[in-house]
Amino acid sequence: MSSNTHIVFYITLVFLFLKKAMGQGPIDTTLGFVSQPLNPSNIHIQKPYDIPLSQRYKFDNGVHKLWVLKTDKPHSRTSKTLPRTEIRIRGYDYSSGVWQFEAYGYVPRGTSGVSIMQVFGAKRPFSTTTMLRVVKNNLYYYNKHVILPNIYNKWFRLNVIHDVKGNTVKVYIDGVLKYEGPGRGGTSHYFKCGVYSQSDGSFHMESLWRDIKIFKQT
Repeated sequence: MSSNTHIVFYITLVFLFLKKAMGQGPIDTTLGFVSQPLNPSNIHIQKPYDIPLSQRYKFDNGVHKLWVLKTDKPHSRTSKTLPRTEIRIRGYDYSSGVWQFEAYGYVPRGTSGVSIMQVFGAKRPFSTTTMLRVVKNNLYYYNKHVILPNIYNKWFRLNVIHDVKGNTVKVYIDGVLKYEGPGRGGTSHYFKCGVYSQSDGSFHMESLWRDIKIFKQT
């Protein structure tokens, strides 16, 4: 190896070290957390109440496919919310501690005006602590901050960390911190992912999820 090659090599190492030290590189967000066991009983599907599950949800080769139409009914006869097909994680509702949701998500082109992930539960007048929305090829934290541009037709790893006592939320994409901000209080929370139509939703809304995991800080 020539002296010039050595110099380039060491400069590259220093650059990567500084990049990670400044929080610009990917990290392992699960360090200090313990993975919680998940089985089919923890996966509850909320879907339009008047149609069979098979018309809005499919699980194949480890991938959850969820879709909904703007004209669909809500998930119960008494609900006045917009239509959804969502995975509601059961068995891990929490009111304290630091919890983390991890999964790989995929949003096909054309899906817009829809929430694809929620940390449910908040202090009134709010109902959610976190909502990630897709609007015209961009992933937003609510409608305020772009988390990931050009989201269509590609898998991404999503990690959402909620510190109840600290009242903070962190959102990572592929190990890189994309959002950090205050929570919304509340005494009970749980995680959801899928598609939940918003007021500006496209006619067909769809997302895919795999390798869903729940972690709790030790």
